[in-house]
Amino acid sequence: MSKSEAPAHPAPSPHAPVMPGRRRAVLAVLSTSLLLCGIDLTVLHVAVPSMTRDLHPTGVQLLWIVDVYSLALASLLVTCGTLGDRIGRKRMVLSGFALFGLASAAAAFSTTTAQLIAARIALGAGAAMIMASTVAVIRVVFTDDRERAVAIGVWTAAHSVGATIGPLVGGLVTERWGWGAVFLVNVPIALFILAVGARVIPESKNPAPRHWDLASVALSVTGLAGVVYALKRAGENLSVPWPAAVAATAGALLLYLFARRQRRLTEPLLDLSLFASRRFSTATVCVISCFGSYVALLFFLTQWLQQTGGFSPLRAGLALMPLAAANAVGAATAPWLSARWGNRWSLTGSLAAFAAALLLLALVGDSGAYGSLIATMLIAGYGAGVVMTLGADSIMSAAAPERSGEAAGIQETSFELGAGLGVAVLGTGLTAVYRLTLPGFPGLTSGERSSVQQSFGGAEDVAGGLGTATARQVMSAARNAYDQGFTAVAAIAAGGLALTAALAAFVLRPAGRASR
Repeated sequence: MSKSEAPAHPAPSPHAPVMPGRRRAVLAVLSTSLLLCGIDLTVLHVAVPSMTRDLHPTGVQLLWIVDVYSLALASLLVTCGTLGDRIGRKRMVLSGFALFGLASAAAAFSTTTAQLIAARIALGAGAAMIMASTVAVIRVVFTDDRERAVAIGVWTAAHSVGATIGPLVGGLVTERWGWGAVFLVNVPIALFILAVGARVIPESKNPAPRHWDLASVALSVTGLAGVVYALKRAGENLSVPWPAAVAATAGALLLYLFARRQRRLTEPLLDLSLFASRRFSTATVCVISCFGSYVALLFFLTQWLQQTGGFSPLRAGLALMPLAAANAVGAATAPWLSARWGNRWSLTGSLAAFAAALLLLALVGDSGAYGSLIATMLIAGYGAGVVMTLGADSIMSAAAPERSGEAAGIQETSFELGAGLGVAVLGTGLTAVYRLTLPGFPGLTSGERSSVQQSFGGAEDVAGGLGTATARQVMSAARNAYDQGFTAVAAIAAGGLALTAALAAFVLRPAGRASR
């Protein structure tokens, strides 16, 4: 994930200058922290099949396990930033790492799906505490404008690298020590950062912190949770059962109340007036749509390659390297494209290229012929890298300079919210298509049919207790159904990206040419 800026906070209180050696140490600690947060966004992707065999989650529970981390992170970023201004940024960062380490240990030793989901929520909360305050610490430590720009660039690149290598790290660790180890490796790193960070990170607070509105926090978090819960239940039941309908209605109402409260508060948790700018709101939509599709593609590609292509976790992680490398190249060359063609056409063209690659994947993608996927991944990765960089830049440039801090907070939140919603929405579609495509299996009991319909892992469990011929039939049907679900997800994402490209082309016109 490439971002041109990160959440900013009001000016800190006066402090003594930090010596160059200590500045480098602070940047190393903070960059390592963002690397770890980025890895945890995607590290579980290749470990899902082996985790599914142990914990037996339903398809919907599996989606919760994967994306509740990013949803919790997105929900709490602005809140933790405001709270860190009040209690101290160093205290917030170190407390976040303590929680992150404890939650990682809890996730590693989880024996039930509910325990793992709860641990992932705590991991997201810890990551929000870390990410919300680290950039404020950088602004305190690096007082020179040029040094600060370089430091923030290194800081944001660390998160991108982490998210990119997450599947590879997950594959290496899972294949050798099992899925729980993908979380356990966080613990010694968190302990190291706690020990070093306590010595090198200076404390700072905002002398005039913004009001921390608990009601706004509650409304935003519970409203978002209600909407996402409804999406997942709908995918599980292929309908809209009354609990999902109630959750969707309640969630939408709470989010409406949150928005109305923000407009009335003197010091809102999230200043929604920024969205009055069509350029700002369109750029935010571009980021959410692109990063959501990219993270979802990372997740579903790893499952697809393992479950229908027979890839091992390590091989699946390695298979994503062309996608990751192209993403890095896209991010690096985005400024050149913008200088040559402008943000409007660079964004539009890159979104369209990403959409075309996903459509091609839906039409001719074959997990059994990896060579045919490479060109598609290169196009998708490059397009996504350009959009992530230029979308973030468009968000920042659309806001007035005096509101850049608020814009940066929304930008950071849009990336994490996109990651969570991308897996939630597209995962719901995959679950629904998987269940619809499966045959009736008249030779199975009702309990066995239910297990097969819940998830691909459930099909593997049932097949293990059947005769050879029946087991082969069940697994063949499950692979075909999952393949159809992946195809549907790629097509849905392609359609969403194409609509976003059209929106960018129409809205991101220069002000002087709006009428043309």
